[in-house]
Order: sequence, then structure tokens, then C-alpha cells
Amino acid sequence: MTSPSLTLQREERPLLGLTIVWHPDAQRIGEQFIATNTDGVVELSRFLPMFRHPAGDGLPLGYGGVSREPLRILRTSSDHIVIQPPESRMVVELNGVEIQGTHQLSPEQITAGAILGLGRAILICLHWMRCLPKKNDIAGLIGVGSAAILLRDQIRQIAVMDFPVLLLGETGTGKEIAARAIHAHSKRRHASLVTVNMAALNESLAAADLFGAVKGAYTGAQQARKGLFGEAAGASLFLDEIGNTPATIQPMLLRVLETGDYRPLGAQQDMHSSARLIAATDQDLYSEHFNQALLRRLESFVIQLPPLRSRREDIGVLLKHLLDESRAVSLTPLPSLSVPLVSAIANYDWPGNIRQLSHVLRRILLALQAGESPDFAALVQPRNGRINEDITAFNVGSVASNTSHVTECTRTAGAAESANDLPVLRKKMNEFSEAEVLQAMDNNDWYIQGAAQELGISRPSMYKLLEQHSAIRRAEQIPLEEIRQTLASSAGDIEACAAILKTPSEALRRFLKVLPVS
Repeated sequence: MTSPSLTLQREERPLLGLTIVWHPDAQRIGEQFIATNTDGVVELSRFLPMFRHPAGDGLPLGYGGVSREPLRILRTSSDHIVIQPPESRMVVELNGVEIQGTHQLSPEQITAGAILGLGRAILICLHWMRCLPKKNDIAGLIGVGSAAILLRDQIRQIAVMDFPVLLLGETGTGKEIAARAIHAHSKRRHASLVTVNMAALNESLAAADLFGAVKGAYTGAQQARKGLFGEAAGASLFLDEIGNTPATIQPMLLRVLETGDYRPLGAQQDMHSSARLIAATDQDLYSEHFNQALLRRLESFVIQLPPLRSRREDIGVLLKHLLDESRAVSLTPLPSLSVPLVSAIANYDWPGNIRQLSHVLRRILLALQAGESPDFAALVQPRNGRINEDITAFNVGSVASNTSHVTECTRTAGAAESANDLPVLRKKMNEFSEAEVLQAMDNNDWYIQGAAQELGISRPSMYKLLEQHSAIRRAEQIPLEEIRQTLASSAGDIEACAAILKTPSEALRRFLKVLPVS
């Protein structure tokens, strides 16, 4: 439940959103294109459409591994989404599985978020947007989808009031972060937020912990206790795990919410509370085991925190945020994540939500730093020493159409291979000929990542092959006049220029930014 006056009613059809989940340029993660035409076609190529952060300038995907020929995304009148890959060498993946030919997604699959992989380098989430993107940042509440935007709006709206707030959501969805955000944006923000985990209270001392006690009120009470309600005077009191409140305490909380009054243990007079209550739980409070009168008082304003699986478009920006935090405290450079691994992360349903994502990412980084290849399925859900077999990978389930050869892409269980398997190494690095290296670079518009993936080797190994190659040059070692003439003859096309000069496109682009060629 939420307060009707603050609920956004949206009867109109949602818009189709395309959010960059992963990109070789990390700054592009989280950029979006919103298809404002509710019926029509989106053409997705290296040059179109323009993706942007809120209030930012639009840029195309730009990456050389993305086809110049567009992939077509069609929205039908019944809100099915039809994907038509281009006639090109670009590998197209849907929910982690390579596809060829036309595929159709149901409206429910777009609600769950569909992950489109382009050229084994870029991941884009197709999802519904129920509001337009906007900049409304709140510390700790990361996300670019409509669920995250509306959550931040709700927090800003209720923070300035003194109503009790009930935060509902699965474990790991960020209820404590939301509580801190409500306090931080309230008029009480200059006082400290007082928090208590109701599940950790000792039932025999819970009343004294919450409401205080006079000296001698119980055995061992050598001095008066202020209690948490007293500590939170003029501030906010966060009651985490409210569903675990001892039954004897629930009527006392009800009285505080009804009248504002409470009585410390052993005291002769009531005290009046000026604390603003924020409560949170992952339990079902609408059962006979919880005081329903207390629930009615707590639900003056309810915020439902969405699970991560219903905001798949936010996984990229969450990953980037967590990686940035890890880099800030790491004493050594962090290893990069492979695109297949990020694809597996984006396609997983995360029963433990953001907390689980954070913990699994930490274990992934530790494995990579140790030179190991992370087993994603084992990392996300080991049970009794065994891997939970129903989350190992995702397949494309075929639902054939008699007329258009359309299949419906679904997330299903039981694939034999892990979703983060890297391409099989066909040869040892020293067995590749110079001609094979040149061909791989040509096939991928002289982008190193694409060529490395084609050869089935890591990016660092590809760098070594390029350094040893007799025909491939560093951009900074090429005469400036030669670059100027080649760029002019290529009509400013960086990839075409790189192919003629035989230098990686990324390096040439960076070099031209430092030394512009007129």
C-alpha cells in the first residue's frame, strides 16, 4: 500500500526503454534511449539511436564491434517486441544466448527485462519505462529505471513530513539505505538517525531498551536508562525488522504511535516522544502473528522497495558503482570483468538482491585477482556444497510460428554450460600467425576486444600479439601528416583510417583527442 495522494497513476501504455548495461567505455553505462513512439520501430546500430544520461548530450553506441547495419526492434499493437538482427558478422545474443533470425518477446518478458548483447562487447536491457528519465539523485539509491526513479521521488515526498513510514521489501533491497535517505532529506537531518534491530532485542529487556527505565526498575538497573525513544527525541528512530518485535512490546509501540506517549520502566509519569518512526521488514505483516492495529498505524505511508529482478536495467549502474567503491579502497588495480560474465550477472534473478550482488562481485574480484576463472553458478548459490542446478544458465526456448519463423526467448533452467563460459582457446598464443591476427583486427574494425574474442584469447594476450606484430603500429609512432592525410581520405571515419594505418581504433581515437588533426 502507498498513500493515494502520492501514488503516480499511469494508465497509459509504458514506453520502451533501452538502457546500456555494459559498454567498453564505462562512462556510457546507464545511458538510455526511450522510444517515445508506442507503436513503431527502433533501429539500433553503431550510429543510431542517441543514448544519453538525463540532461546530457546524446551519443550513439559508437563501438566498432557494433554493426553499421541496424538491428530492428519492432513493437506490436499488443506490446510484443520483435527483434530482427542485421545481415552482418555482429554476434547478437538474447539473455546470454546467441541468436540468429527473428525473435519475439512477450510484454511480460520486457517487464522482467531482456538483455540484448551486441558484438560480445555491449549489453543493452530492453524494459518498460513508466516515467521519463530525470536526474533526482539520492545517495546510495542507485538506478536509472522507472522503479528507481519513482522510489527516489517517493522518498523526497515523504521525507519532509513527519508521518511514520513503513518500508517493505525482500532482504537485500536496500531498506536501511532508504531509511537513512528519508532521514537525510528531512527537517531532522541535523540530528543522528537512531537505529535498532528489533530481532536482536532481548524480550525481557526490550521495553527498557526502547522506552528507558528508572534506577532499580529491574534487577541490575544500577542507573536510569534513557531508552531509544529518548535518544531519538527530535530525530528519526528506525525500527528495522519490525516483524520480529516481541509480542509484549507491540501494544506499547501502538500507544506511542497513537498518542506519542510512553512510560519508562518503573517510572511514575509518562514521557512524550518527538521521534519520527521509520520501520522496515521483509516479512508479511498482514497475518495474525502481528498486531494489526499497530500495522494500521505504521502504514500511514508505505514504500515498497522493488526486488533487483524487476529492475534488471539497473544492474549495470549498480555494478559500476560497486566496482568504483572497490577501486577506491583497493591497494592494487582491480581486474576487469569479461562481457560473458557481466551477461550472466545481468541475466540472473538475484534472490538476495543488491546485497547478494555485492557479495558475489567481491568473490568474483578475489577469484580474478588470484588468477582463477570464476564459476558464476557456484558463486551465486552454493547449497550444501553443491551448485543449485536450476540456476546454471539460460537457454532460448523455441515457440515456433508457422508463418514468420518467430521464436520466443525465455529464461529457462538446466543448460549444460555456465553462462559465463569464455570462448574456447583454439590455439596457444604463440601459434597465431600474423595473417590471422591481421584478419581478426580487420573483421572487428580494428577494435582490440572484438579481435581478442574472435581469436578466443584475453585482451592482455591480444595486446602482446599486437606489440609483436611486424605490420601493426602504435598510433603515437605514426607521422602526424600521414594520419591527417589518411583521415581526410577516409572522410573522418576513424575505423577506416585505423584499418589503413594498421593501428587499433581505440588508440587512434584517444591519440586524436590529445593531438587533434585539422
